[in-house]
Amino acid sequence: MSLNEQHTQRRPIRVPLAEKLWPFLRASVNVFGSVIVTIFGLLLITFIIGRVMPIDPVLSIVGEQASQSSYDAAYLELGLDKPLLVQFFYYLWDVIHLDFGTSLLNARPVTEDIARVFPATLELATIGIFMGMIFGIPLGVLAAVRKGSWIDQIARVVALVGYSMPIFWLGLMGLFLFYGVLGWVGGPGRVGIFYVDIVPSVTGMILIDAMLAGNWDVFKNAFSHIILPASLLGYYSLAYISRMTRSFMLEQLSAEYITTARVKGMSEWDVVWKHAFKNIRVQLITVIALSYAGLLEGSVLTEIIFSWPGIGSYITTALLSADMNAVLGGTVVVGLIFILLNIFSDLLYKVFDPRAK
Repeated sequence: MSLNEQHTQRRPIRVPLAEKLWPFLRASVNVFGSVIVTIFGLLLITFIIGRVMPIDPVLSIVGEQASQSSYDAAYLELGLDKPLLVQFFYYLWDVIHLDFGTSLLNARPVTEDIARVFPATLELATIGIFMGMIFGIPLGVLAAVRKGSWIDQIARVVALVGYSMPIFWLGLMGLFLFYGVLGWVGGPGRVGIFYVDIVPSVTGMILIDAMLAGNWDVFKNAFSHIILPASLLGYYSLAYISRMTRSFMLEQLSAEYITTARVKGMSEWDVVWKHAFKNIRVQLITVIALSYAGLLEGSVLTEIIFSWPGIGSYITTALLSADMNAVLGGTVVVGLIFILLNIFSDLLYKVFDPRAK
């Protein structure tokens, strides 16, 4: 073999840059395309809901005692005389510019109202999901490792109660016991009446704003008010997370590689946490993301019971008042949260599962 042939064989094969970038670009286009289609479907559904609801948006604005001329003027101003397709594209244009219209209840832009109430729900749901993760994951793992034991039975009862008990009943009983009888927690609302508007609103989340202002009296009072509703949401998510964690762990613990690890003399701690639990992290990401999204949009009853000024109670009040601009705006925001959390969980797949890369 000549030297030229040896040099040619040893020379590394260079992959063109376009071929390296193509898989990444293709995956990015697929993700972006699916997100666009999903958002478009969400907006189409909300638009249809707004049109099929048995509520006359014109009467909601001008009132039932308005004259026919006032009614006709409002009808034309809202663009209801145009074809539905044209109305839908107007609706898309407004949403792209974050314009959900004006609330009929307070004559303020719906976007401003949502920006004002959403941090309260975000704060409540975030504390709740952290509670669910901190207690639910270890409980599910322990129940799977001690399958059939009294620990497993307790974990299953805890999950069953969390699924079966209506959250509004638990909320009322919690208020009666821990606030009315024992006085361990604060009552309804985010803070006591004497602490309202003491700290400036920077993030909209009162615990963080109180820390930023260095006002620990407001922080303690706000914490006493949020701990009970957050615990209820945390218990609800704990039931789901612990049950799914137990199911995932049982599947892994029955696999052959776990038996092999135990035969090799590996400690039970390493078997459970470094092998079995490591392989369920990707599945848990989806479970936690969906649970978190559920808390953000499904805390309506909790917010109503505890007079929590979040997006759930905002949408409910708007629906009861036939304020469709606020209802549709809140619905779009909640739907976008679901989409963003799903994208975020997909990105975390790449971090925890090298095969996804």
